[in-house]
Amino acid sequence: MSDNDGKKTLGLGGSRPSNVKQSFSHGRTKNVVVETKRKRVVVPKPGAAKPTTTGGPVGGDPKKRPAGISDVELERRMNALKMAKAREAEEAAAREADEKERAAEREARRAEMEAKEAEDREREERARAKAEEEERKAAAAAKAKAIADAPPAAAAVPGETEISRPSAAPRKADRGNDARDKETKPKPNRGGEDNRRSGKLTLNDAMAGREGGRQRSMAAMKRKQDRARAKAMGGSVEREKVFREVALPEAITVSELANRMTERVADVVKALMTNGIMATQNQTIDADTAELIIEEFGHTVVRVSDADVEDVIQAVEDKPEDLKPRPPIITIMGHVDHGKTSLLDAIRNAKVVAGEAGGITQHIGAYQVTTESGAVLSFLDTPGHAAFTSMRSRGAQVTDIVVLVVAADDAVMPQTVEAINHAKAAKVPMIVAINKIDKPEANPDKVRTDLLQHEVIVEKMSGDVQDVEVSAITGKGLDDLLEAIALQAEILELKANPDRAAEGAVIEAQLDVGRGPVATVLVQNGTLRQGDIFVVGEQYGKVRALINDKGERVKEAGPAVPVEVLGLNGTPEAGDVLNVVETDAQAREIAEYREKAAKEKRAAAGAATTLEQLMANAKADENVSELPIVVKADVQGSAEAIVQAMEKIGNDEVRVRVLHSGVGAITETDIGLAEASGAPVFGFNVRANASARNTANQKGVEIRYYSVIYDLVDDVKAAASGLLSAEIREKFIGYANIKEVFKVSNVGKVAGCLVTEGVARRSAGVRLLRDNVVIHEGTLKTLKRFKDEVAEVQSGQECGMAFENYDDIRPNDVIEIFEREEVERNL
Repeated sequence: MSDNDGKKTLGLGGSRPSNVKQSFSHGRTKNVVVETKRKRVVVPKPGAAKPTTTGGPVGGDPKKRPAGISDVELERRMNALKMAKAREAEEAAAREADEKERAAEREARRAEMEAKEAEDREREERARAKAEEEERKAAAAAKAKAIADAPPAAAAVPGETEISRPSAAPRKADRGNDARDKETKPKPNRGGEDNRRSGKLTLNDAMAGREGGRQRSMAAMKRKQDRARAKAMGGSVEREKVFREVALPEAITVSELANRMTERVADVVKALMTNGIMATQNQTIDADTAELIIEEFGHTVVRVSDADVEDVIQAVEDKPEDLKPRPPIITIMGHVDHGKTSLLDAIRNAKVVAGEAGGITQHIGAYQVTTESGAVLSFLDTPGHAAFTSMRSRGAQVTDIVVLVVAADDAVMPQTVEAINHAKAAKVPMIVAINKIDKPEANPDKVRTDLLQHEVIVEKMSGDVQDVEVSAITGKGLDDLLEAIALQAEILELKANPDRAAEGAVIEAQLDVGRGPVATVLVQNGTLRQGDIFVVGEQYGKVRALINDKGERVKEAGPAVPVEVLGLNGTPEAGDVLNVVETDAQAREIAEYREKAAKEKRAAAGAATTLEQLMANAKADENVSELPIVVKADVQGSAEAIVQAMEKIGNDEVRVRVLHSGVGAITETDIGLAEASGAPVFGFNVRANASARNTANQKGVEIRYYSVIYDLVDDVKAAASGLLSAEIREKFIGYANIKEVFKVSNVGKVAGCLVTEGVARRSAGVRLLRDNVVIHEGTLKTLKRFKDEVAEVQSGQECGMAFENYDDIRPNDVIEIFEREEVERNL
């Protein structure tokens, strides 16, 4: 049977068969039959007539029209074709008319411009001719005057000059006109045609302004013509470029560089791009790049460092004639509850104590008092609690006189000694006020004797420190205290210059909900006025309002006057120095520099410098438990005091870590941070806002509120103590001697023992001693008295003992029986 079984081979109709030889690997070949289709050629029949487009009926011959088209349809199509041709003819006619109209407009505009230019040229010619005529007349008048003034013998020489001069003057004028014509005449392009672009536009060509750059606008051409015309008429010439000295810091933004050079920002960006630097106006460039650009524009570079921004607030020595007397600044210091604020209340006739939580001062207060004699005194009241060390230190630094308050019924205490040390470190005179002398147990002499131990010798002990016995309750001795302060101030001869830029110290700072950041500032020099621009620490601002200690708005505050300042952009640190500067830009620049420097300092302090230190820190922290907390306080000083108190809590095993401390209400951000770290939030004289409370309830974050710093510190100590592992103590309860060792099936070795001391309990721990050396420590598997399993065996009785997982027991070994107990530890 053949492959096709006698059937016809499949193929395309009208095709021609042909053979194709295929080659494969290893020399194999194969013949394949392929078929190629013939191309069909259509030849028209000899009797077919050509279709006619004209004459005859509209429908044409029904036999030659397309199949399925009626006479009506064919007629409609023919009509549509005619309408389309008519429409095409109309549009062509309209286009032709438009072209003619535009050409006419162009011709009219060109004629108008040519007429205008001819008119301008004519006007210039007239002006030039008039100027030349005036010049000739002036020259002729000057010549006539010279001839009239000259002697007769020399008259002939000027005559010759007069004959030759008129021909020279026009030539000079002509040369001037030719020069002007050359200037006003537009230069031909390299292409020899108009200002159109030719070829490709490259970036370098566009930067350099070469051919291929953007075309000049009509306005630019007009400005050029105006300048040329003004120059020809003898008008003002374009100003010369001013070259400046440009102060260049380590880094500068492109826009700021352009401002300092008084160049266009676009030109500076273009110059940078020409030098291969792609930068926008808001990007920062380094000093070397900026120097290159400055020199390219022809200016002079003056390199300055970042720290030079603070040169504007350098202290200036005041002239002696400018100094005027100022009130003294008195700081009241002493131990907690010794009556500092009560004494100040008695002097001020106010009730500050009533407003303090727990009756203790937790903020620095600043007040002004006018005495009966008319003297003005500025008082600072500092807290006495141990946590407020930094506040007392600040008070001593900005003060002129320290009033050390010591209770007559209590004597010298730790914070009293600390206040003495602060006063000595600040080198300010001290006045000792022995308070509470109205109490029956008061002993002022004991106070004076105790002060001797700290090198404070009062006048009654033949020293040079004034001491006054006072009572804040009865008011006794207050006049003597004020007199002593006035005397000390007179000795100091305190003076300041009120007619200069203000300088002051921030006593306290807080974030007020209604007023924003508020700083209590004690002005030390100059006068602070409403509207002054100032920088304070890492913050800056403009004085929006000044409020004195009585809550009244004032327009200005002179030296030694405490005021609340509104208008800061953020809450400053207590202790920062306030300086008034000239411009807002200066203030911002100084604040940004200080913030950057502080950030770098913190980063440097926090980073471990070597790998060994890093490993040591990691090893040290491995066994330390941390109690993370978030602290928010009402004022900066309180927040600082709480953080310092938290750092002192803890030991080698546990410590308190303040994740975040700030001023103002507790916010959602604080709750989010606390939730992420599993920390409680402590609010000191502040509360959480509504959204923060809701978030805390949803996420289970604990918020605790405090108004007295004692309570906060005690609670944190208690919480940290809970992280301490309990101390394990061992209590020995008995001893037993092994008399004999027996082997018991299913149990192992059993020791026959005699309890020699105390009691043996099955639940207790045991140690096996051999020659007073501990061989094994573990637990008992069994404790038997005769054949019964018992819980304990008393002293003097025999028993059987077997150890858990230990069999190496011998006669005369000693078994030590003990119990472990856990003892809670506190910080």
